Amino acid sequence: MINIGDYVTRKSYKNDIVFEVIGIEDDSCILKGVDVRLMADAPIGDLHLCDRNKVCDDFFPSIDTSLDRNEYFYLPGKILHIDADKSYLNRCMEFYKKNNVLAYGKNIKESEMYKEVSKYLNQYNPDILIITGHDAYQKKRDNNMYKNSENFCKAVKEARKYEKSSDKLIIIAGACQSNYEELIKCGATFASSPKKINIHALDPAIIATSLSLLNRGEEVDLLDLLSKTKYGKDGIGGLQCKGTMYVGYPRNEE
Repeated sequence: MINIGDYVTRKSYKNDIVFEVIGIEDDSCILKGVDVRLMADAPIGDLHLCDRNKVCDDFFPSIDTSLDRNEYFYLPGKILHIDADKSYLNRCMEFYKKNNVLAYGKNIKESEMYKEVSKYLNQYNPDILIITGHDAYQKKRDNNMYKNSENFCKAVKEARKYEKSSDKLIIIAGACQSNYEELIKCGATFASSPKKINIHALDPAIIATSLSLLNRGEEVDLLDLLSKTKYGKDGIGGLQCKGTMYVGYPRNEE
């Protein structure tokens, strides 16, 4: 018996992704990826029930937060994270906290993001903006083959009205299987997904945190940065840019 809240995999996909059941309609279940930003549906008969206590995602990227304190002080770049999925947002916010990065999180539906993004940019004046949630590449559709890429693009365009330069505002946009090329054209500095694959819930936060902790004016090692994400350059790609952290001297000892 499958119930809402159960963890399951899909037999027809060789049990590759663990989902949480978030809805049941007749003989089908609505599924949300536990670790990847993916929504799906599947017949109940296709589902394999997982032991919740044995579902463990061992992916936790190593971000270098070791700073040579000496007499210097550090001001990491500020992050505004807009996410349509509250549980993924909370997970990312915990990641920022663990890495001592200042971040503000807002839970907004993909279709409403473009209406709200300017307000929060003005309120928080971030160095880095994340626009993410859920997406999907649907080959069988005739017109718009992406579930939410258009919504992400609209939000990116609005953000670029606020700040045109990627040197002043880094934008990370997209989710699973998003339209990478179009997001970059619209003004995103980093976007998913070059190979139309799923991305990990933490992937946008990994990019943002790394750039927040890189010295302002220092060129990012693009290949090294992308390799920190779960699926590397297949999941997220982007443009050469610089870090956002200020380094000052001297540090007040009081």
